[in-house]
Amino acid sequence: MKSYDLISPEGTRDLILGDCAVVRLVEKRLHDIFRSGGYSEVITPGLEFYDVFNQKSRYFPQETMYKLVDGKGRLLVVRPDSTMPIARVVSTRFREQPLPIRLYYSQNVFRIKPSMRGRSDEIRQTGIELIGSASRRADLEVIYKAIEVLSSCEKDNYRLEIGHIGYFKELLNALGADPDTVEQIRSFIEVKNYPALNDLLDGFGENPAAAALKQLPRLFGGIEVLDDADKLFSNNETRRVLNELKGIYSAAEEMGSADKITIDLGLVNRMDYYTGIVIKGYLSGFGDSVLSGGRYDKLLSEYGYDMPATGFAVNVDAVAKVMRRSDDHTPAPADVLVFGEEGFEAAAVKHCSELAAKGEIAENSVDDTIEEAAAYAKKKGIKRVEIVSDEIRIINL
Repeated sequence: MKSYDLISPEGTRDLILGDCAVVRLVEKRLHDIFRSGGYSEVITPGLEFYDVFNQKSRYFPQETMYKLVDGKGRLLVVRPDSTMPIARVVSTRFREQPLPIRLYYSQNVFRIKPSMRGRSDEIRQTGIELIGSASRRADLEVIYKAIEVLSSCEKDNYRLEIGHIGYFKELLNALGADPDTVEQIRSFIEVKNYPALNDLLDGFGENPAAAALKQLPRLFGGIEVLDDADKLFSNNETRRVLNELKGIYSAAEEMGSADKITIDLGLVNRMDYYTGIVIKGYLSGFGDSVLSGGRYDKLLSEYGYDMPATGFAVNVDAVAKVMRRSDDHTPAPADVLVFGEEGFEAAAVKHCSELAAKGEIAENSVDDTIEEAAAYAKKKGIKRVEIVSDEIRIINL
């Protein structure tokens, strides 16, 4: 007996009509932004060897990846991320290319999410990777592209958060905690669980780094946050990091976007992956980030090509959900329904093509009678029927 032939797997869903239209609209807007900045598209396979994601950073635990075995018994995964496959491609196919390399992608990723979280296992992503430059200019370019993306989706109702993973890492170095404790601290800061964070750090006594870590989730706001952070904990490395952030924020003011930017030193996700500036983007009406990224200067070296890089990914499904709420993107009906009388069926199909060449949406009628065709047109909201025989007759509905 079939049990699952009429439903989609958990964590996936069908997109129909207006859902498809708004997803394609989002992708087109983002592709136009990326191409206008000199980015070229790359498409990686939906299946990759498990080894591509089994790197030192181990950001993707194996239990979060869909796995299968190929005909030779080798372990494969369904692509859970786009950046790591692109790092593989650049490390093997782009070594002779002049730097920097600007790439963009638009493809689905698949990650097993805990049940009852309400999140999809299949995510449509599009994003950019700027590879081969460790400069402030590269960071600013990626940040401004992120602002362009967010503002193209919601002109005013968006926010970009900027942090730097270096400040958090330096506090952990000064704390001297073991790896398991470090991960607990990171997870408590990420979800802003103040009681659990304080209880854990109380065990380190009067350590200045512990005191600063307790305040890290609260270091959120304007440029004054950087002065607050410097007062909590300061050494040569933290001063360098905070000065770098201050310069980025000042540049954002010059670009006219400072009112949409918030500094958040509590951005500590993917600690083993990011090495510098980190960003997250939000749209009004969606509770989670729709854009995330940052600088990852060590990743390509794990594939044998030591190159700095930065970039971001956009959750197209999340952006589409926001835009779908604000406007009806259900496809408009055809401009005309073309009905071919008996013996003129082929001429009717050809006439549809001629109308389409003029910019009209022309639908070919498959009904047997003119009356049935007219009734169908009324139900679909098509305002005009053209009847093809020895001549073209028009019925306006």
